[in-house]
Amino acid sequence: MKNLRYILMVLLGGTLYGTMSSFVKLAYSHGFHAAELSFGQALLAAVFLGLCTLLSGKAHKGDCHPKQISSLLMTGCTIGLTNFLYYESVQYIPASLAIILLMQFAWLSLLLEWIVFGRKPLKVEWLTVFCIFVGTVLAGGVLHTREWNISSKGVMLAVASSLTYAVYIIANGRVGKKVGWQAKSAAIMMGSSSCIFVINAEAIIGGNYMGTEFMLWVLFLAVFGTTIPTALFAAGISKIGAGLSSILMTVELPVAILCARVVLNEQITALQLVGIGIMLLSLMGMNYYKVNQFTNGFT
Repeated sequence: MKNLRYILMVLLGGTLYGTMSSFVKLAYSHGFHAAELSFGQALLAAVFLGLCTLLSGKAHKGDCHPKQISSLLMTGCTIGLTNFLYYESVQYIPASLAIILLMQFAWLSLLLEWIVFGRKPLKVEWLTVFCIFVGTVLAGGVLHTREWNISSKGVMLAVASSLTYAVYIIANGRVGKKVGWQAKSAAIMMGSSSCIFVINAEAIIGGNYMGTEFMLWVLFLAVFGTTIPTALFAAGISKIGAGLSSILMTVELPVAILCARVVLNEQITALQLVGIGIMLLSLMGMNYYKVNQFTNGFT
């Protein structure tokens, strides 16, 4: 298959993203916190991607006006907030619930596009929103709250991360289109680390980062949670298209649930698996429909 290599790239990127919440929660058991982990991850990823830009000789590729750079930095702020809020949420709720709430970005992005840009959602998208709500009720254990021991603070943090993630996805698709992917990714990560530092300056400055264990955790998160997925998405999405990529990236949900079960030994009921299945199928169905609509429009 001609595009198999690029399909596997996007799948691998989504798989790596899906594992991160479980490993971050594991890092908490070693005494680390969301502020220092998310900041270190973003900063180190910015350095790696910056070096990649310089070594590729494409540091000046594209129309890099100050306005575009500032837009990319602001876009980076949204993904920085997403990571920080998401990492904070898993301190209070199971990692498997956190990823379910994060996936609400799918319908939040539709709502934001309607409010900000006037693009009214299609009927199939409204149906998807309904299915996501139903799946969330089942997968989130709302019917069995005692089993989940749900923290309202953790839920609010996870929902807030899904909102900032929706903003990031919309912004990322609209800014820096003429900037090479290496420089674009590096600028976004620099904005991400800067935003995390500003809102957590006191905790970050007062933290101890000289320990080998902390550096190993940050290196792991930066490489496998940011740098590699960013590179894989940049290389693969441009070849197979955003529509198919959106379908493939839904792999993040089942991977995160499975990883939480294996790494953290979090319990998952049959009813929750049904809810996860509903969410996954509805997301895949919506994106499959949009891909077909796009393809038919050019045939």
